[in-house]
Amino acid sequence: MEHRVLGKTGQSLSVIGFGGIVVMNQTPEEAARFVGEAVDAGIDYFDVAPSYGNAEERLGPALEPYRDKVFLACKTAKRDKDGAALELRQSLARLKTNHIDLYQLHALTTDEDVDKAFGPGGVVEELVEAKQLGLVRFLGFSAHSEKAALAALEKFPFDSVLFPMNYFTSIKGNFGNRILAETKARGLGRLALKTLALGKYVDGDAHPFGKCWYQPLNDAALVRAAVRWTLAQGMTSCVTPGHVELLRLAIQAAQDIAEPEPDELAKLAAALGDRPPVFVA
Repeated sequence: MEHRVLGKTGQSLSVIGFGGIVVMNQTPEEAARFVGEAVDAGIDYFDVAPSYGNAEERLGPALEPYRDKVFLACKTAKRDKDGAALELRQSLARLKTNHIDLYQLHALTTDEDVDKAFGPGGVVEELVEAKQLGLVRFLGFSAHSEKAALAALEKFPFDSVLFPMNYFTSIKGNFGNRILAETKARGLGRLALKTLALGKYVDGDAHPFGKCWYQPLNDAALVRAAVRWTLAQGMTSCVTPGHVELLRLAIQAAQDIAEPEPDELAKLAAALGDRPPVFVA
């Protein structure tokens, strides 16, 4: 699997990242098998969060045999320093590690999120202290709002941003494009969410992938086109959705990450139809 450098960090990551929700609600044996399968496929970037049910508890033991060979990212949705300090230490214990490679503010969305996170006694104070203590190596954030993401970038020298970079949200929803341009201009690591999202559920849809709040792509040819398109935008890596079947399709797609052909993109556009993208500007 191809690897790319994460912004200015010098850290090389696999172009497909393992989304921790994959192991949520799985047995310990299943979690260990899925992680081992990913490592064998060349994945060395794993991403998780406390809000993903019992994913931390499952991922920690499964990842323990490989911990010194992989890059582990975690998040906090806390906006205050004390809450984040407690949550970070809980995550370290659950993940059975003494440090997290990339610690991220989770899902910055509103003006209030930004104000609290960067204000006095905010979570950013804890991120700085945790890095000084060696509990985390790099700092980043994830965002579901272009406005919030752009505001955060002005307030702190982050190492990376995790944000939706998806063919449909970009082309049809004009969402994510401003973040992409700004992170490129700053030389930051760019990590993709929702690469395999087709769009919002509509009446009559089946729901075979219960951990996804959206309708994911699950056709191998469409997944291949979507992954290739996202990586062609200059993203460092794409984090997979929460089902091992989709992880496997992403791994398969990453065997050839040349830019997608026009006919592949036409098929992607046709697959969306009148369905709303998961995000619009």
